[in-house]
Amino acid sequence: MKLKHLIILALGFTSLTATSQTKPVKNDAEKAKKNVLFVLTSHDELGDTGEKTGFWIEEFAAPYYNLLDKGVNITVASPKGGQAPIDPRSKANASQTEATKRYFNDKKVQEVIANTVKLDKVNASDYDAVFYPGGHGPLWDLAEDKTSIKLIETFNSQKKPIAFVCHAPGVLKDVKNENGEALVKGKKVTGFTNEEEKAVQLTEVVPFLLEDMLKEHGAIFSQAENWTPYSVQDGNLITGQNPASSGEVAEKLYKALK
Repeated sequence: MKLKHLIILALGFTSLTATSQTKPVKNDAEKAKKNVLFVLTSHDELGDTGEKTGFWIEEFAAPYYNLLDKGVNITVASPKGGQAPIDPRSKANASQTEATKRYFNDKKVQEVIANTVKLDKVNASDYDAVFYPGGHGPLWDLAEDKTSIKLIETFNSQKKPIAFVCHAPGVLKDVKNENGEALVKGKKVTGFTNEEEKAVQLTEVVPFLLEDMLKEHGAIFSQAENWTPYSVQDGNLITGQNPASSGEVAEKLYKALK
């Protein structure tokens, strides 16, 4: 082989070696982020009381910031899309937490709530997990919403984390597992209790009592004292009892994403 060709080959090998050695290595911050879907209610009527309902701010805000601050990408959807209704009682002074205070000072997230994605435009394959905040609203719309039901069934079949807090486990009412049985059958769960519903004087207003529904569907229901933080994880299913449990649910969800 001529000297000229040997020089060219040598230079080419040196170039390739240098390229492989200097190729940047991605750090943890540059790795692909996790994507979580939040699903909010679009229902704002509290039965026939003439009062308003919707989603509970704390149950959205605490998990939202918990995950957002850890670098998780979050998309917020609702059955109707657009403005998701807020339960007025969750704006009361007694219901405020550090997370809700942050929410009320965060114009960006308020824009997100005002422009939620329409649920039927969502593809489960685009997300690593789904989370449902509570409030009484979901008992009326999401519990019956076929798109929501199918979405949860898809996430579950893909073995992805599915998380719910307070009244949100009510959306599991008609959700089936891969065997065609109630998804919650034989699963350890929690949610807003009959005692807590009685305490807020809405036992006769809600379309069904969450605790009773879960037990009737074969769930293994457990609870802590009223208004205290309590959450349960059974496989990819994560549930929280009440607004005070929203942070715990978010932590469990984040660990399940890893």
